[in-house]
Amino acid sequence: MKYAMLPTPWEETLQALDAAGHERVPLEQAEVLIFNGGPDDFPQPLPPSVGLVQVPFAGVDHLLEVMRDTTARWSNAAGLYDATVAESTIALLLAQLHAHKRVGTSWNNRDEVEAHTSFLFEDKTVAVVGAGGIGKRLIRMLEGFGPRIIAVNRSGNPVEGADETFATADIERVWPAADYFVALAPLTDQTHQLFNAAAFRAMPNHAVVINVGRGPLVDTDALVEALRAGHIAGAGLDVTDPEPLPDGHPLWDMPNVVITPHLANPPYSVRRRIGSHTVKVMERFAAGEEIPTEVDTEAGY
Repeated sequence: MKYAMLPTPWEETLQALDAAGHERVPLEQAEVLIFNGGPDDFPQPLPPSVGLVQVPFAGVDHLLEVMRDTTARWSNAAGLYDATVAESTIALLLAQLHAHKRVGTSWNNRDEVEAHTSFLFEDKTVAVVGAGGIGKRLIRMLEGFGPRIIAVNRSGNPVEGADETFATADIERVWPAADYFVALAPLTDQTHQLFNAAAFRAMPNHAVVINVGRGPLVDTDALVEALRAGHIAGAGLDVTDPEPLPDGHPLWDMPNVVITPHLANPPYSVRRRIGSHTVKVMERFAAGEEIPTEVDTEAGY
């Protein structure tokens, strides 16, 4: 098939597509567009020859308005980075539970670190809020640590490996029932600031919140206040709102907050994997078959 990649061609991606026999052409001649930019970068209007747009990330909330203005089918990268993000989630959670940030630069902080250390296997419950592909992979990884696991998804249908599953509409029942919370839900009108002041007040005061999903899943001002007031014990953040988190923001200086700069799935991982994924999607598109990663533009994911 004929394809274009905008606005930034990635050599690893181009090599995978070329090796599969696809032809890179100007956008006006393309049947498929691999798009790795933001809404301001999107070509308007999209040439009528383009029937499929592939984006290299799972989250597409920033492109929904653009998507709805086209007649093309859209595919995201859902499931492609499950293991990467799940492992990064565990790293953030363990760094927080083991008080690594409190070590600082001195061995003399040992007593403080000990006082704030806890372990997953000590009769703890982890709530995975957004138990899709990444969440399910995370649950499998967590099983070796032995916590009880609550899964939260849109439907409330049971999730393999979880001890209990709740629908997102029943999330109020989950806040007091878990010790640690992982935010992995897609960003929609229903999940925007799902982790808010009321949620933090409902959690046990030893709760830890990890956000590796989308920054606006968490109300940042409410998070700061909850940490200061002791409503919750800590947080681990790979995504923030705003992003990037400004220098001097209170979260940077809190000893009970661990932050990574949106690297749960680093760019090199995206560039390496999206090419082969796109090849498979293009094969299905050309054959008129179902595309497992096709985006429902109305649902927002």
